[in-house]
Amino acid sequence: MALDHLVYAVPDLALAGDLGIDLSEGGRHIGRGTRNLLADLGDGAYLEVIGPDPDQPEPDQPRPFGIDTLTEPKLVAWAVRVKDIEDVVERAKAQGYDPGPVVPMSRERPDGVLLQWQLTPMLPGLLPFLIDWGSTRHPSEDAAQGAQLELFQISDPNPDDVYKGLKALGLDYPVANGPTGLQATIRTPNGEVVLR
Repeated sequence: MALDHLVYAVPDLALAGDLGIDLSEGGRHIGRGTRNLLADLGDGAYLEVIGPDPDQPEPDQPRPFGIDTLTEPKLVAWAVRVKDIEDVVERAKAQGYDPGPVVPMSRERPDGVLLQWQLTPMLPGLLPFLIDWGSTRHPSEDAAQGAQLELFQISDPNPDDVYKGLKALGLDYPVANGPTGLQATIRTPNGEVVLR
């Protein structure tokens, strides 16, 4: 298992220009009312900046990651790349943590290439959701280049509780004692960018 991507949600994708990170068009999530912009972070990971897509009708359900209630950009979630996602979910359940049901998703890139994957629920929080790209080309390979993830940090006033969930998933990420949240430091040609 490896870090797949970080999810930075914004109330308006126009705010992505303020990040100081080169981003490329990812695509639209049809029916969910969102679209994304991507940046490669090195080592097979990428940054997903996701926000409302004004060219889609209002979705029947709330947009993912609490986007509908955001008042400012926020690092809301992270994903771990796995193979055989159903098996990983079953093993996590046996260890006392249920990542949720596996669902298929897809999106079309601006160049018409269809990406398909499976994932567990994309919930904001300190524990990652799981994603299995199957035979689909990984988005980091076509995302804007030039950024590098220097540090990814998880913090919570009860780090042992978070660590139990990570351990059930077979992950060994450190959890700092502090205010609940995620933080990433990204190096760019123009300097460091810190996302919270």
